[in-house]
Order: sequence, then C-alpha cells, then structure tokens
Amino acid sequence: MSVLVFDLDGTLVSSMEDLVATLNVVMSAAGHREIPKQDVANMVGLGAKVLLQRGLDYNNVEWNEETLAPLLDHFLDYYSANIAVHTRPFEGVVPALETFREQGWKLAICTNKAERLTLPLLDALNLSGYFDAVVSGDTFSVAKPHAEPLLGAISRAGGNVQGSIMIGDSGADIQAARNAKIPVIAVDFGYTPVPVNELGPDKVISHFDELAGAISELSETAA
Repeated sequence: MSVLVFDLDGTLVSSMEDLVATLNVVMSAAGHREIPKQDVANMVGLGAKVLLQRGLDYNNVEWNEETLAPLLDHFLDYYSANIAVHTRPFEGVVPALETFREQGWKLAICTNKAERLTLPLLDALNLSGYFDAVVSGDTFSVAKPHAEPLLGAISRAGGNVQGSIMIGDSGADIQAARNAKIPVIAVDFGYTPVPVNELGPDKVISHFDELAGAISELSETAA
C-alpha cells in the first residue's frame, strides 16, 4: 500500500498569521523589534526553536541555550493557546484528502512542528481523522531533511516506500524525499525563501485541485 505524506505548515494549512503573531509577542515581551510577515516567511520550516533563533538573529541579539529556553517556553505556551486563530486549511485540501482516501491511498503527515503543537492543530481544524499516521518534529531523534521521519511516517501508516510520494513546500521536504528515495511534489504557495521550482521537486502545483493529476503522472512514470 502506497502513502501520500504531507508536510503541514505551508502545505496543508495556512498558518503564517498565527506564527507571525506568536513570534512577535515573544520578541516584544523580550524588548526586541517585531518582524515583518514577509521576513518571518523565510524563517519557518524547521520548528519553533529554529524560528526563535532566526528571529533573534534578525534582531542582532546574541543567544545561547540558556537564554533561549524561556523564550521558547513563552512561544510554545502562547502558540498553543492561539494555534488556530487564523490558521485554516488551504483551499482544496479537504476535498483532495477525501478523494485520496476514497481511492485507497494511505495518508500521513511528516512535519517539523512539535507534537504538542501538531496534534492540537489538526484537531482544531478537524483534520486528524484523515491521516493514518502523524510524525512530528520530535517524534524521532532527527527531523526533516533527514529521511528517518519520512520513512517512519510511511511505516506507521502501514504503507510501503515503493509508490509513496511526499508533498511539501520547502527545501527540507524536498531533501527528505530525496534522502528517502521517493518522489516529491512541491506546492508553490508555501513558505520558502527560494522559489520552490528552483529546489528540484519532481512536480510543482499551484492549487490542490492539481495534485491528483501530478500524482497520476508520477505514478505512471514510476510504473
């Protein structure tokens, strides 16, 4: 059985507004400048800790693990309480997931978001029931772009690597797929500082309406 493995932020859900709001609450409370949305968009994708590190770097603030810890606690507490104020699935996501399940695909999520944030967000958006497995950034000892989380998502969904496909929006997603030796489809509406078509995915889509066709083309090529 093959698995469609989805990234979360910037792929399935539009979460930038809530991430920006949370980061800037933390920055302001620490006495630092707020960061414009367009700059935050280039910082996300590797989890809350890296987002905070990049936010401090943006403000030219030196940090270490000791000084970062209370900021991370503040970030996680605030974001947990405000995780779906503005966050919504991208247009076409829910119909696409329903169609793929009807077609017999196994579905999984592989995100670098922490589990304590991932699962409540999926519940808040009524998406949990679509997925056979959810792998978060702290499920394994490593996160994307390592192959292990992606391969783990496929295994936990009860599927096989052969025929499985990754769908994501960033270099971490594409590299994870390459490391796992599976095809990857990129969405061009996500969060990456580099145009996603320059990162070498097998297919690029601009709307979830296009995903079924892209999957069919990749499946035919593999066959």
